[in-house]
This record gives sequence, structure tokens and C-alpha cells, in this order.
Amino acid sequence: MADPAERRLTVVLVDDHRLFRAGVRSELAASADAGLDVVGEAETVAEAVAMVLALQPDVVLLDVHMPDGGGRAVLSGVGAGAPSSRFLALSVSDAVEDVIGVIRGGARGYVTKSISGTDLADAVRRVAGGDAVFSPRLAGFVLDAFSSSPPVPDDAPAADHADLDRLTARERDVLRLIARGYTYKEVAAELFISGKTVETHVSSVLRKLQLSNRRELSRWAADRRLV
Repeated sequence: MADPAERRLTVVLVDDHRLFRAGVRSELAASADAGLDVVGEAETVAEAVAMVLALQPDVVLLDVHMPDGGGRAVLSGVGAGAPSSRFLALSVSDAVEDVIGVIRGGARGYVTKSISGTDLADAVRRVAGGDAVFSPRLAGFVLDAFSSSPPVPDDAPAADHADLDRLTARERDVLRLIARGYTYKEVAAELFISGKTVETHVSSVLRKLQLSNRRELSRWAADRRLV
């Protein structure tokens, strides 16, 4: 396979705003030296999944929030079906839960929509080449979320099993989704329960595990490789 720095790259744009897609396409085209070809555009999760699976692009520029699910739903839908495609989140949001959620879902980078066309083209090429790329202030979120204490030794799992045994099956489901960065609303939609029920489960999980907040919960689950 040719080095990404020496060949033209194929790109798919996923965003539910047509005018924004047109602007990104124009910016990438203006960066003539970047060697990027936009080969498809999708504005829904279903369209995006089908397009990525069919075209196998080098890079997918992925909006995080769309009416029918957004970036994480696309990542989940594609799964292992496009092994050579890299995903770069391009979002107006710089919320911690959005950044961590989409990275846990499989994206290789996350940049905000305030990025310049030149920098975006560079980010696409870097992601295609295997780099992880983030807008400067977002990198700290990722480092904090993925830095963790040493893994629990294989020969001492009893305490962790005891902690999990205190949780109901539904509480474990909620724990895993929250730890992956899902919002309460997204957890409710995923599990077909109400937002209030999600809040109740989260409070119960925090109490049983003697944790104080979602950040500690995410760290606890990551340390135990539950997400």
C-alpha cells in the first residue's frame, strides 16, 4: 500500500447540514497540495454506514451530533466492516463527554469546526497515516480519561468481581454506557428506559461502588477493562 503522504486520499463527509458539508468540501479542495478527494457525503447514520461500507474511504470526517444518533452510532454501525478506514470527529462541541465518547467508539481524532481548512486537511492526512489528532485544548481531556492506574493483577480479581456482583444486570449496562461517554439521554435511548431511570441507576452504581461522580466511574470501569 502506498504511503498516505504520497498518494491521494479518499474522504467521506458525514454531517446533517448540507451547507456545512459544502463548505468542508470547498476547503479541502482549496488545499490543493493535500491530495484529498471527497468521494461521498452522508447526512444520516444509515446513509453514512452504508456509504463507508461500500466505499471503504481512507478517512471519514464524522459529525458527533445528528438527529438519528450521530458519530458513535456510525462507528458502531460500521464496526469491523471498514478495517482500513480512519474516523476523524469534526464537531462544534468541545464537551468532555462528546470527545471521550467518540474516541472510545473508535475515532482516531477529534477537532472542532473552528479549525481552518489548511489545518483540517493536515489533520485528515495525519489520521490517515495513523496519528491521533486533536484540537489543542481537547488533548488534555483524552489524556486524563485514558491515563489510569496500573491494571488489576490477574491473580487478584476477587475484589472486582465482588464489586460487580453488587450491581444488577441493568446497572452494569448503564455503567458500561456511561463509562463510554454516553449522555443520560443516549443511555435511555439505547436501553429503552427513561432518563429518570438512568439517573436512578447511576446514583445506585455510584453508591455501591463508593464513587463520587461520572469521571470516577469512567476511570473505575476503564481500569477494569469494562469499556
